[in-house]
Parts: sequence; C-alpha cells; structure tokens
Amino acid sequence: MSRKVDIAVVGAGMAGASLAAEIGGRASVLLLEREDQPGYHSTGRSAAFWSESYGGPAVQPLTSASGPFLRDGGFLSPRGGLHIAGEEGQGALDALAGELGGKVELRPVGGEALAGLVPGLRPHFDRALFEPTCADIDVAALHAHYLKTARRAGAELLTGAELLSARYEGGIWRLETAAGAVEAEVLVNAAGAWADPVARLAGVRPLGIRAFRRTMVQLRTDPPAPADLPLVIDALGRFYFKPEAGGRLWLSPHDETLCDPCDCGPEELDVALAIDRLERAVTWEVERVERSWAGLRSFAPDRVPVYGFANERRDFFWFAGQGGFGIQTAPAASRLGAALLMGTEPEIDPVPYRPERNQ
Repeated sequence: MSRKVDIAVVGAGMAGASLAAEIGGRASVLLLEREDQPGYHSTGRSAAFWSESYGGPAVQPLTSASGPFLRDGGFLSPRGGLHIAGEEGQGALDALAGELGGKVELRPVGGEALAGLVPGLRPHFDRALFEPTCADIDVAALHAHYLKTARRAGAELLTGAELLSARYEGGIWRLETAAGAVEAEVLVNAAGAWADPVARLAGVRPLGIRAFRRTMVQLRTDPPAPADLPLVIDALGRFYFKPEAGGRLWLSPHDETLCDPCDCGPEELDVALAIDRLERAVTWEVERVERSWAGLRSFAPDRVPVYGFANERRDFFWFAGQGGFGIQTAPAASRLGAALLMGTEPEIDPVPYRPERNQ
C-alpha cells in the first residue's frame, strides 16, 4: 500500500531537511533518503565554515540572510577569514573586493598585522583581505536541528528509500522506492549530486547539474596550528586551511574534480597536492596525516543554486545545485524554497535562482 503525502522530498541532507522543516505543518511531507542515514555524502563531509564571500555575488545574499538565524541559534563560532595573495594574486583580491565591497566587510591587511594573523606565513604572501564575520559552523547540530524540526512539524523520514521510478499520472506522482511505494502531489528534487538523475527518472528535463569531488585532509604540523588561526583562503583558489581541536589542521587543495555521483573517496595525488601547497604557503612542517576524506559538490552550469518549479510546472520543484555553500545558506534558502512552494512572498528575490535560466 502506498504512502500518500502532499510533498515528497528526495534527499534528506541539509537541503531536503531544511526545506522539510520550513514547510512541515503547512503540508504533509515525506523525506526520501537513499542512504541509511541522512547527510552521508555532502552534509557530513563539509569543511564547516560560514563565509559571506564564499560562492560569489549570487550566493552572498543567501549567506548574509542566513547569518542572524545561525548566530542566534548558536550554530556559529567566531573564526575570521583571511584571503591571502602574493603579487600574482592581487587581481583576484581586487576582484573580490570589487564584487562584494559594501556587502561583505573585507579589510586590507599586510605587513606585521598579516604575519601576526598567520605565524609562519611565507613572505611572498604579502597582501590579504580579512573577513571578520567568517565563522565556524556546527554542521551536525544544524542538520540535526532541521531534521528534528521537520519531525516535530509532522514530516516523516524514510531511509534506505532510493528512488527507483517516478510517474506523474492523474495529477499524482506515483513513486517506487527501495522502501516502498509513495504517492505525492508535488515532487521536490533535493538530491544534491543525484539531482539530474532524479529529474530523468521523473521525465523532467535535467539542468546540467554535475558532481565534483572536493578533498579534505586532517593533519598535524610543527608547530601545531594556533587555535585562533583564521580560515586562510588562497585568493587564486589553490588551497584553504583552518585549525581544528587539539592543534590539528584541516586542509583542502580547493579541488573540483568532475565525477559521477557516488560515495567518493580521496585520491592520494590530491592529498599530496594539498600538502605541497600548504608547505609553499607556510614554514610549518607536516608531521603526519591523520585522515583524509572527500565529499561531493554539485553545480548548475552557472554555479548558482536552482530553486523553483520546473518549466512553470506545479508538480516538480528543484532545490539543488548548491555547490559547497548549501550549508551556510540553508536558513535563507529553505525559507525561499518554502515561499515558492507554498505560494507566499519570498524575502529574497527568486529570479536569479529560477530553473529556466539553465534551459
């Protein structure tokens, strides 16, 4: 016998969970998660920072609008972000300031002040922009909050429920999942890296959302990473790193390797590349790699999130293409998605995120 709901949401990571929390209570909602636990592929593998500059001008309004909720809820911890460059990266720093100046606080830093922020920084990195609002984000707590809020609002979570088929008949979506049949009036595609395959299953034109692998490394250095070190981001996009508990360092080569949607793992070459780039930036000695992992990031062709009904249909809703910034934008994005789904006035202009821009 089929479960019958108003809205079936495919994917229970941060995107699906936050959207379900916002619409729960106004509609009956079922979250369909292909894995045995939600947030397995992307949400649970995040670098866990909140930066208003990250993602560029189209993402910044969502990030900034999410800040009050995240701060008031205790999900953010002060960190600060530092965009560093040498002479060859000055253009990138200028572009960053030009795109986001007046919207995000970015303070020029150099000389002794820069050396004080990153002890051991090599002298060819002699210019920077400091982003004081940048913070650590408690990803697990935020995801758990949304799942709990959704459940309290009446939404149901069904795990091990990979979508196998989707047919729209007689005004109803008839879904076959690995956990049983479902009937829904609206199908929400919050499937992350699997967003285009889900669309194909449903007979909806895909948007060209592609998955990319991002590598993270946890290591120990000599000297240990200072606890008050800011998030350090190379302006040319070659690496970023931040401190973690116990003097550890989280490091990424800022890679984006096109891959099929999968349970991806780190490549040895990418780990070695990350370490090489770190050693070119600071004088610290890498003592050992404690662990490494990789996660999926999924982008539309223009790298802007996709929120809205497909081709003006009122039965298939896109909530995908959130790249590496779906966590930091979750509060505002889920409110925007809920407004579009429920037909209420959104607080953020939805036009830049409409699906039809990619068709």
